[in-house]
Amino acid sequence: MKMAAEVRWLFVFLVLCGVSSCRGEAPHRKFEYKYSFKPPYLAQKDGSVPFWEYGGNTIASSENVRVAPSLRSQKGAIWVKQPTTFDWWEVELVFRISGRGRIGADGLAFWYTSSKGYYNGTVFGSSDLWTGLGIFFDSFDNDNKHNNPYIMAIVNDGTKEFDHINDGSTQQLAGCLRDFRNKPFATRARIEYYMNTLTLLFHSGMTNSEHDYDICFRIDNVILPKNGYFGISAATGGLADDHDILYFLTTSLYPPGQLPVDGSKVSLEEQAKLQQEYLDYQKKLNEQKEEYHKEHPEMQKVDYEDFESENQRELRQIFNGQSQIFDGLRELHKKLDEIVGRQERTLGLISQIGQGAQVVGQSGHQPLIDTIRRQEVDAVLDNQNLILNTAREIKSFVGEVHTKTESILNNQARAPTAHVQPMGYDYQSFMTEMRDGLNTLKKDIKTTGNTDCPTCLSLTMFLIVFAAQMILFLGYSCYRDNKEAQMKKLY
Repeated sequence: MKMAAEVRWLFVFLVLCGVSSCRGEAPHRKFEYKYSFKPPYLAQKDGSVPFWEYGGNTIASSENVRVAPSLRSQKGAIWVKQPTTFDWWEVELVFRISGRGRIGADGLAFWYTSSKGYYNGTVFGSSDLWTGLGIFFDSFDNDNKHNNPYIMAIVNDGTKEFDHINDGSTQQLAGCLRDFRNKPFATRARIEYYMNTLTLLFHSGMTNSEHDYDICFRIDNVILPKNGYFGISAATGGLADDHDILYFLTTSLYPPGQLPVDGSKVSLEEQAKLQQEYLDYQKKLNEQKEEYHKEHPEMQKVDYEDFESENQRELRQIFNGQSQIFDGLRELHKKLDEIVGRQERTLGLISQIGQGAQVVGQSGHQPLIDTIRRQEVDAVLDNQNLILNTAREIKSFVGEVHTKTESILNNQARAPTAHVQPMGYDYQSFMTEMRDGLNTLKKDIKTTGNTDCPTCLSLTMFLIVFAAQMILFLGYSCYRDNKEAQMKKLY
């Protein structure tokens, strides 16, 4: 009987694990080309963007959409033509906001609303009193709190006016302080709305990697209108930035098992039409290339990518180093996420076991308890000890290098290399003594006059003795210099 109860509880535990794993399954994803645009050939020859319409001061080219140029008091917006046909979605927005000033204005806005807004409105270039979601990339500090550039999300029901004085801080659901102006690479924002949860991941544009996202905010229980419109707007004021959109990629999200079969494929007629348009465009492009080569036969293709200045090379090396550092940090984040996931699973199991123990305790049966194994604890402790030992070795190595460097600098400051102190005889004092002796001798000769003195030293004898002393002195000096030269060779 006891064995049957344990088997029953084991079966319940497996069912709970299966339910939790089903909840954690990733949704089905489908790229929606009618709600997206990207280069090349973003705009057609007539300036229109397929499936989109724009107005105000917006300019569309083959490479990007400049929603608002870097001129004062400019406003513009671009909106998708048809509403969405899916409930959950993910939008990857790749953009550049750049200007010459240290401070920019006013900012960029992402919209998901029940109806399309204006092209010259008062809220970042679009209309106020919207119904739906607005995510604002605000680059100007209206409230003078020094908290810009700032990213915020605001959900409006169509009755609230945007709080310009406080930069919308009194209305926002969530936000984060991120700098998105004048970056070396394009900045990115990944906006996901799935199961009433709104998530924004942000890429700062400091590296060229497409995976260096960090979370800005995640909001639960967000209710947005169905069948809404996507839009992008921007505005400038007294200060101005270029607000360029490079990519707007929309992906619809469907829970597991709910992907519509009829909408998973393009119809045959539409596929044939698109294929024919592609072939016609390819043919026209080849004809234009041939005509250009005929008119300019002397022109040759030059690969400008081979030329790189010193500043560009240094910047590339710096960014490569930063990319490697970010890769290492991303791996650490993955490890931390794995650890957090294991902790959450462990806590879930403990709570389930606790609930099972309460129920089984009433019937008198012993519940199944799963504990942390000894080898797992030992592995964690070993890893911690290895990390500590490595840190100690690095610290000792740095200290040793620092000590050696200080000793070398002190030695160089006290006595430079190959410097020998002078050790010779003081010739100046010797010459002074000789001069004083000669002066004394002259005085004595003047005082004695021409008197005969049998015991006095004659001048000839004095010169002979003086010459002998000089010869001995010079010989001794040469001998000592030779010895000192030999001693220097040893050092």
